[in-house]
Amino acid sequence: MAFLTDEQRRQMLANGVARARGEDVDPYPVLKLYTPDAGASWVLTALNADGDLAYGLIDVGTGFPELGLVSLGMLAGIKGPKGMPVTVEPGYRARKTLSAYVADAKRDGMVTD
Repeated sequence: MAFLTDEQRRQMLANGVARARGEDVDPYPVLKLYTPDAGASWVLTALNADGDLAYGLIDVGTGFPELGLVSLGMLAGIKGPKGMPVTVEPGYRARKTLSAYVADAKRDGMVTD
């Protein structure tokens, strides 16, 4: 998938294995995607073995961000109202664990970091 570097893919697959095993993990997000023209964002930590389904915080801009799965292939085909595609947040470095992002997003009604 064009969104991920090889290192990000490796890290997300490892997080996905831990998640599939039911391990109690709270990783730092690896990747943030967003729509430059639509107010949606995805803060992702894990990738299923299929290499397509990613797990993380999903904020589609409705005020109710939630944890869930999203298809990277599907995201690659999305364009916002001005025709802009889903984009990788340049230079993104998580500053806190996924659970902290979720708590902040639920409090604020959106992903703010």
